[in-house]
This record gives sequence, structure tokens and C-alpha cells, in this order.
Amino acid sequence: MNILLIAVGGFFGAIARYFIAKKLPSISTFFVNMTGSFLLGFLMGVMPPSKWSLLLGVGFLGSYTTFSTFKVEIIHQFREKKWKPALAYMFLSYFGGILLAFFGYMSGLRL
Repeated sequence: MNILLIAVGGFFGAIARYFIAKKLPSISTFFVNMTGSFLLGFLMGVMPPSKWSLLLGVGFLGSYTTFSTFKVEIIHQFREKKWKPALAYMFLSYFGGILLAFFGYMSGLRL
């Protein structure tokens, strides 16, 4: 049952990411990683681990966010010698993701 919940969540997370990539092609990876960080933090704050956290956290948000694409984009920027944009993207993604996860967690605790 747990595998099915993760698979269903992953299916919808991948579709959501696909549509966001079509609507926001230049910032889609950053957008999904930042919103996903906030939402996963929120989910952790609002509910204890459960079947819902498997469906939404592991499945949907695990498929929705993308750490590997982020890494490839950084490598491309470095190869093109775009040092400042690459470093800014790394800084904003790492620290912005942590901050948004924290704010999401705190928001979830307040509900």
C-alpha cells in the first residue's frame, strides 16, 4: 500500500513539474525547488508521519522537486563561465530552500 501511495503522489508531482516547466521555462527548477521546500516543511509541521506524508511528501514533492536538474544547470553555467549567476543560483537555492522549509515547518506547526 505504501508503494502505491508513493507512486500515485509521484505521478501527480511529475505532471505538476512538467506543467510548471512549460509555463516558467527559465526559472522552473528554481521555482519547484523553492515551493517544494516550503511545502515539505509545511507538511512536516502540520502532520506527523502518516500515509498522507508518503503520498504528499515522498511521492508528490519528491517527484515535483529536482535536485539533479539543479546540479546540471549549475554545471552548464560554470562551463559557460557564468560564475556570478551560478554562485547566486547555488546560494539562493541552498539557503533559500532551507529558509523556506523552515518557514513552512513553522507555519504548519501553527495550524
